[in-house]
This record gives sequence, C-alpha cells and structure tokens, in this order.
Amino acid sequence: MRRRVLTATGAVALVAGSVVAPVGNTPAHAEARECTEGVTRFVPEAPPAVARLGAAKAWSLSTGKGVVVAVVDSGVAANNVHFPKGSVLTGKSFVGGPATTDESGHGTAIAGAIAARDIGEKSGVVGIAPGATILPVKITGGENGGDEEQQRSANLAPGIAWAVSAGADVINLSLSTTANRADLRAAVAAAVKAGVVVVASGGNREQAADAKDGLRYPAAYPGVIGVAATNGADVVTPNSIRGPQVDLAAPGDNVVSTFRSWGDCVFSQEQQSSSYATAYVAGAAALLRQRLPQASPAVIAHRLEATASRGSRTVRNDVAGWGVVQPYEAMTTVLDESVAGPVAPGGVARPTPPPAVSRIDLTPAPDPRAPDRGAVLWLLLGVGAAVLALGMTRMLRQPQGS
Repeated sequence: MRRRVLTATGAVALVAGSVVAPVGNTPAHAEARECTEGVTRFVPEAPPAVARLGAAKAWSLSTGKGVVVAVVDSGVAANNVHFPKGSVLTGKSFVGGPATTDESGHGTAIAGAIAARDIGEKSGVVGIAPGATILPVKITGGENGGDEEQQRSANLAPGIAWAVSAGADVINLSLSTTANRADLRAAVAAAVKAGVVVVASGGNREQAADAKDGLRYPAAYPGVIGVAATNGADVVTPNSIRGPQVDLAAPGDNVVSTFRSWGDCVFSQEQQSSSYATAYVAGAAALLRQRLPQASPAVIAHRLEATASRGSRTVRNDVAGWGVVQPYEAMTTVLDESVAGPVAPGGVARPTPPPAVSRIDLTPAPDPRAPDRGAVLWLLLGVGAAVLALGMTRMLRQPQGS
C-alpha cells in the first residue's frame, strides 16, 4: 500500500507501506516504531524537546491555558486520546470534510507538539503548552481530493484570515514557499495587525522545489517568527533552510508526538524537522500569551529572541537566528538596555562600536640598572680627570731647558 503524506512545504510524499514517518531507533521507542494505521501504541518517555526547553519550569508560570493556537495544516485528529473534549475546537476545512480529521497525520503531530495533554504513565507525550486550545484550519487533504500543493497555495491566505476571525491568539504555519505572494503577504500583515503571533517554518531542504538556502515565506514577512530545527546537541539540522527569515531555533529531531487517531509516534528529523520546531516555538508563544495577555506580537517575539540560548549574545545568524528558544527565561527576564541582542520594539538600534585599533607603545622602558650604570660612569670620569690632572702637574714641574 502507498499512502499520501503531507510534507511541511505542502508537497505530497508517497510512503510505502503503512508507516507514516521515520521513527527513532532507541529501545525506549521500539513499541512505537511501526506507527501503523489502525494500531494504537504509546511511547512511555517524555518528548526530549520538553526537557530541552525547560517546560516543567515554564509550567510553574504558564501552561497556555485560555490561549487559542490555530494549526493551519492538514487537519487535527481530535479523537486522539491526548486531545480530550474541548482541547480541539471545531475549526474549519477548506477542502471538504471536518477539520477535526487528518488524512496525512502532519497536522495532528504538529498539534500534539503544541498542546497534547498528559494521559498518565502509559504515555510520556505532552505538548509544550498543554493548557492551550487547538483551532484546526484544514487547507490540504480532505474529502475533495485533488492536488495538495494547489490546495495549499489556494487556501493558505484564506485559512490565515479565517483563523484571525475565529479568535486565534497564535497561528502555527509549519510550511514554507519561495513564492512571495501578495495575498499571503496581506493575510499575514492583517493577522499581525490584529495582535496575532504568527510562527512559520524557515524551510525544509528535502521538501523544497528549490533546495538552496534563501528566503522562505511566510517566515520572511515582517512580524512573523521564522524557525529552524536543531538536533539533540542544539545544532541546526542540515535539512533546515538557512536565510534571513530565521529568527529562532527549536528541537526538530526525534520528536515524540500524537499519531492521528492512534496514540503516539516518534518522528525523525528527516524531511519535516522545521515543522516540529515551528510547533514548539508556537507553543512557547502560547505560554507567553497567557503570561502577558496584553503584549503585542512584537513584544512576544522580542522576548523569545532576546532570551534565546546562543553563543554570541549580540549577533544573530542565518542558521539559528537568535538561538534556541527558552520559554521560562522569556517569561521572567527583565529586558532593559543592558540585555544584549535584538532591539526592543520601538527601540533604537545600538551603535556598532568602531573596531579597536592596536597602537604600538614606543616609549622606552625604564632601565632598572640605570643608577648603577650612572655611578660607574661618574667614577670613571672622576678617575680619568684625576689621572689627567696628575699628568699635567708633572709636566709643569719639569725644569725648562733640560
């Protein structure tokens, strides 16, 4: 059997058999290795990203409760056990059928990384913002069939606009395109203006028609938080597109999340790594939105970027942006002029100091033995003068004409 699977760029990958995604090879993940349709399995260990992002500490301040996160994707399987009643809204489908179903599994995995509920010891799966509410906006798949790339292109901007009208606080866009489209740009700008935090994938290399590094949209639009994926060592995966659109990074390797209607699955870094990373940043934004309900999207983005973990506090790059997101620090750090990093909303860019000029000091170093040398010199001069005087005296005493 070959089945269609939605990729992070909206393209369709044909996957042989009933396995929906590559999975981890560790013994702890063995029982979820197959991720077979119709077979419910659970992964007992918590997602590595939850620990890496300090989620337990962040949950002491916020769980995302009351925050609505729109997942504009392939739908969300609301009957997964990690989504109890009320955690997934009805949403809207632009492709026929309910938005609370998911033919590919991509949207459900994204929603789980954001807001899956803890169901006890049999499963370790939990989202980074387990109190948030998911709003599914289904723009691909569905009952209408058809070309999913065309569906995504036609439905993405309307899907974003609908999410804003339906009350989304955060919009997750685990997708990207090289096309700078006017309708998409306008939809994103309207969302940001309405106070919605928009988070988007910086791009996945294996799924891109153009695999070269460079701008990807909607991540590159003003006000959008663009995301790259990291592995377990906080190194950005080779699959993540590099470019100016990258603002932050988050885990995208060995992601343990919800698998359609059937419990859990372990998704590897291959192909869709920045999709999962985007979900974790969207979840972090949901934590901040609950904690700072009046904060603008720009303030939330600045907090996430200024407090991210990175090697250089003063410089971003096109690989990891400002670094790996740190939700607890983003909620608690006092941001003032002493904090290095991105400029705060409304702030003035810090002047770049001129490079230091090395000057060579030509001032002679003091000679520690100069006094001794001076004394010897004066002694020699004195002796020489005495000898000369003695010689002249002898010459004057000699009788003349002798």
